[in-house]
Amino acid sequence: MSQQPVVAVLGLGAMGHAFAANLLKKGFVVRGWNRTRARGEDLLSAGLMLGDSAIQAVDGADVVIAMLSDGETTRQVVQDAQGALKQGATLCQMGTIGVEATDALIAELAASRPDVVFIDAPVSGTKAPAENAQILVMASGDQSKAAAAEQVFAAIGKGTQWLGEAGASSRMKLVVNSWLIGLMQSLAESTRLAEQFGFTTDDLWKVLDGGPLAAPYAKMKLGMIASQDFTPQMHLIWALKDARLALDAAGEAKLPALENIVEVWQQAVDAGYGEQDLAAVYQFLKR
Repeated sequence: MSQQPVVAVLGLGAMGHAFAANLLKKGFVVRGWNRTRARGEDLLSAGLMLGDSAIQAVDGADVVIAMLSDGETTRQVVQDAQGALKQGATLCQMGTIGVEATDALIAELAASRPDVVFIDAPVSGTKAPAENAQILVMASGDQSKAAAAEQVFAAIGKGTQWLGEAGASSRMKLVVNSWLIGLMQSLAESTRLAEQFGFTTDDLWKVLDGGPLAAPYAKMKLGMIASQDFTPQMHLIWALKDARLALDAAGEAKLPALENIVEVWQQAVDAGYGEQDLAAVYQFLKR
């Protein structure tokens, strides 16, 4: 087996923290950075080398994961740290930052650090799957130069799907999240209708489970609704951000349902549900 690459994780929120934790468990040397340092301090005892800056974190890293909140933040952090990147390092952009920011980042790195291998690699999965290394990595870029990145992906996920040239994965991520967002809104509305007719969430799931509509994601969200526990796996406010990114990138494609969902979810965020799981849209509809 080839030697494990040294990995830097920029952004230690729910997903980045899970990535760093799984890499440490599997014996990788991991360097980390987060704007709020406290997010990574619980991993110090497991071996995380926590930097005071992104520049410090990427120094000497073979693979750098960027898992940051949005495109503007990602581009700024990468711009600040790119001079410290190791010659020939691999940069894996794994956040959901949209098409425009991804394409801009690809162009900026190609101009300033052509030696750096850029892999566009957002993931399918939320907090719990990430913690259990059960996410799917959607990767795009030059796979022939991605051996080090693939070692990292194998440690943090259950599989990697390669989709073509860099930038393709960020586009597919918006497709996947649009489906997820539509499913959640439909599930919330269907649950309200079921309740109106006197059915429980358990009744609804038993019927779904008996046919081809038994999506495990729906079962999980129905469980949240039944327990009234909306501890975030994916914050409603971030799901709304992703929906807006999809609409921004859609071009001439007509997406009226997604447009309507954005309006409803913005109202839910304004009503104070933004920091809860996106399933909390059910609570908003129930008010």
